[in-house]
Amino acid sequence: MISLFLVFIIGLGWVFSYQFNSPIILVVAVIFSSLMSFTSYWYSDKIVLRMSRAKEIKKEDNLQLYRLVENLSITAGLPLPKIYLIDEIASNAFATGRNPEHAVIAVTRGLLEKLDRSELEGVLAHELSHIGNRDILLQTVVVILVGLVVLLSDWFLRWTLFGRGRRDSRQGGQLAGIMILIGFVLAILSPFFAVLIQMAISRKREFLADVDGALLTRYPEGLASALEKISQDRMPLRVANKAMAHMYITNPFKGKKVSRFFMTHPPVEERIKNLRGLEI
Repeated sequence: MISLFLVFIIGLGWVFSYQFNSPIILVVAVIFSSLMSFTSYWYSDKIVLRMSRAKEIKKEDNLQLYRLVENLSITAGLPLPKIYLIDEIASNAFATGRNPEHAVIAVTRGLLEKLDRSELEGVLAHELSHIGNRDILLQTVVVILVGLVVLLSDWFLRWTLFGRGRRDSRQGGQLAGIMILIGFVLAILSPFFAVLIQMAISRKREFLADVDGALLTRYPEGLASALEKISQDRMPLRVANKAMAHMYITNPFKGKKVSRFFMTHPPVEERIKNLRGLEI
């Protein structure tokens, strides 16, 4: 994913440098993509936690939650992740971190208040499965990279529409016109392709984490019931944003009808049906 990001940004930098007749843009693109790739690997989890306004909690803050995570971690053979609380009444959760040794599980206050013990255990097992499957790095890096692609594309469109720095057609001739067209098309399509990657990753990994979470607790009904309650909770998650929507256990945006093609998560009904069809 990071390699593709490097190629993509450097490629855009080459197109932009030609269109604006400025080789420095390509140099900046190389340096920028390298720095952001480094940042997305080492610091993306911290950025995500800050975006969600999550605060770390200790054992004495919520003993039951701590014990559940501790017991499930031992069963899964994983290091105990840090536990963060999002002070929101909406029900949701996500996991982040660059590897199991630096993992975090974040849950909302509403999730703790509205789920019973077996349901909460199912949600935590789902998030621990993301950690064990190493989905957390991929999902967290996508937040940073997708956001950057969208921002860069928006920047390019603004400059193209206002005509700043564009090559004179007499200087570049027909080739310059073609390059401008290619750059314009790339800027329009790049956010779309980035979101498609985001959705494809999320859907596939959510199904796998559901199954692995159910195997971890040996009680699929706990997670199935939790998904029902979370999906029926109409309270929107105020701290959620489109860049990290795929990280939550269910879509954090409530009350908005979204085309199945553009959903960041598999339909909850399908996930529940799969869970209740498991024979454990």
